[in-house]
Amino acid sequence: MRLKEELPVDHRLHRVYGIGAGLCGLLLLVFGSLGFADSLSFFSTEGQRIAGLSTNGLLSSISVLFGVLLIVAAVIGGNFASTVNIVVGVLFVASGFVHLFLIGRPGNILDFGLSNVVFSFLMGLLIMTFGMYGRVSGGLPHDNPYWQRRHPRQAAREKAAARRRALPSADPAAIPEHQHEPA
Repeated sequence: MRLKEELPVDHRLHRVYGIGAGLCGLLLLVFGSLGFADSLSFFSTEGQRIAGLSTNGLLSSISVLFGVLLIVAAVIGGNFASTVNIVVGVLFVASGFVHLFLIGRPGNILDFGLSNVVFSFLMGLLIMTFGMYGRVSGGLPHDNPYWQRRHPRQAAREKAAARRRALPSADPAAIPEHQHEPA
């Protein structure tokens, strides 16, 4: 499925995308900053732990990078924040799968442990949920701009029907006499 830029600028979903990106970005920024504050070596795989997660300088750098990216997306907002949330969430879930395979192997340069894998899965799903909220679903309400964009004919019929219902019904007393006579 291709995501499009069809959400109006002032739509209420923009707050969800921005708040989600901001909160998750802040969490990653704090985790990465704690790693830097602890003066971790860049490629250490000796099991140094921050907030229950094993880490090193490289993982701290990546966490700060993604944290800043999510915060910038939150500031920009809108569909950009939604799309960034989806992409970053997918990357986190993919990273969890890759590092699940790498635990205990020499290729584990980020020093991932099982707790990191679980965190990566959960954080990825959370970030993706914020990005997909109201945008990807089989049961979107018909007033949702994403639903309307995907079903333009039905949306047009429903808007036309709503306009007809909104028109004041014609009062027979208000119609001139010559229009009452059959042709």
